[in-house]
Amino acid sequence: MPEGHTIHRLARDIGRDLRTNPLAASSPQGRFESGAARLDGQRLISTEALGKHLFLNFDDDQLHIHLGLFGKFRRQQAPFDPPGENKRLRLASADVAWDLSGPTVCDLIDPDTYNAHHKRIGPDPLRKDSDPTRFVSRAAKSPTPIGGLLLNQAAIAGIGNVYRAEFCFLAGIHPLTPAKLLPDGKLDELWELAVEHLHEGVRLNRIVTRNPDDVGTSRGRIAAGDRLYVYKRAGKPCRHCQTPIARDDIANRKVWFCPTCQPR
Repeated sequence: MPEGHTIHRLARDIGRDLRTNPLAASSPQGRFESGAARLDGQRLISTEALGKHLFLNFDDDQLHIHLGLFGKFRRQQAPFDPPGENKRLRLASADVAWDLSGPTVCDLIDPDTYNAHHKRIGPDPLRKDSDPTRFVSRAAKSPTPIGGLLLNQAAIAGIGNVYRAEFCFLAGIHPLTPAKLLPDGKLDELWELAVEHLHEGVRLNRIVTRNPDDVGTSRGRIAAGDRLYVYKRAGKPCRHCQTPIARDDIANRKVWFCPTCQPR
């Protein structure tokens, strides 16, 4: 499932390509045919990302998209390829088209539904209007393992399985530690790590958590296997202490950690 930086990057790029021009909207798959008919000919006024949720604001309607596990956007320039029968939605200007396939959610919503999403979803480290105390105060009272709480989108928005493993490593926190038992300052540190690395993810359009000094090259050129510290590295030596990386499960989701750098 795409993590928050991907959705913010999509909001930025789709807005850059399609904003202000009347758009052609269609649903080749047919599952969003009535919604596409309403959007056809409207202008895209603004885009907004909140955690893993994308909102596209048109002249008269608001579109809510959640990519889920399988959703993808594909961008192409004119002349466009035929969209294919699996495309839920195509939004196209004269020069650029964005094709959406496989989303969990693709719905037109009203203001009440939009406001309900904002109330339900936790603070987003990529938004300037987010209040980090909402995350810190909730986590400080929670018996839930911090590795589980970081995936709770009502506690903090936009973090997925990759970032949660990497942030726990960078903060020296065992992911099974109950959130309320973390030492003073660790919850603030996790928030600051999220702000730093999700912004970097938007810039690079991919997840990179390792310090570029560790690999002697710029972040934009780090090979896929060198970008992370612990995620999917079970059995491989820790990049800091050489202890084999371990793996455990939290709420049926795998999590990776270093037993030495992240003591229980």
